[in-house]
Amino acid sequence: MKLYLSSFRLGDHPDRLVALLPPNGRVAVVCNSIDTEDPGVRRAKVADEITWLTALGLRAEEVDLRQPTDLRAELSRYDGVWVRGGNVFVLRAAMARSGADQILPELIRTERLVYAGYSAGPCVLAPSLRGLELCDDAGAVDGEVIWDGLGVLDHAIVPHLDSPGHPETELLAKVADLYDRTGVPYLPLRDGQALLVNGDDRELV
Repeated sequence: MKLYLSSFRLGDHPDRLVALLPPNGRVAVVCNSIDTEDPGVRRAKVADEITWLTALGLRAEEVDLRQPTDLRAELSRYDGVWVRGGNVFVLRAAMARSGADQILPELIRTERLVYAGYSAGPCVLAPSLRGLELCDDAGAVDGEVIWDGLGVLDHAIVPHLDSPGHPETELLAKVADLYDRTGVPYLPLRDGQALLVNGDDRELV
């Protein structure tokens, strides 16, 4: 697998993300974690993600999981996928509706796609999303809440810990405390940090 899982935005080492991709790599930007936001606000936030990735020399464009398409064929056009933070339950629901929850794990495990992103983007890879309702509103989902994560990782990710500038740091401290008390394995990340996985190599940067 090739993963760059950041706590917040690009983290402190975006060069390590770029190194996982071919020169001028194509990146699909997935922002469905913010589908419940005002459409104008959502468009502005998507544009920001594309701007940041383009500044790294990547060719970034949105792939909206709400748009009907042959998603496997669509994602095969890209070298990587960048999954934005937001509401992890809204993101998980969008992945289920589009079939991304079946397609992405296969593409990740066979290294046909680099998976990168921050906050909800990494969190959705865990075996389970239980506990994250202490931070994200599970009621924002239109329909039944999906509690299973994609299971790409064998542990949870808890971002934004010990990050005073982030508005959710206290809520996520409660998530970490719950995991500590219930024995859920997790990786704590503070803003600026990222988990880098490149085949058998695994590094916190």
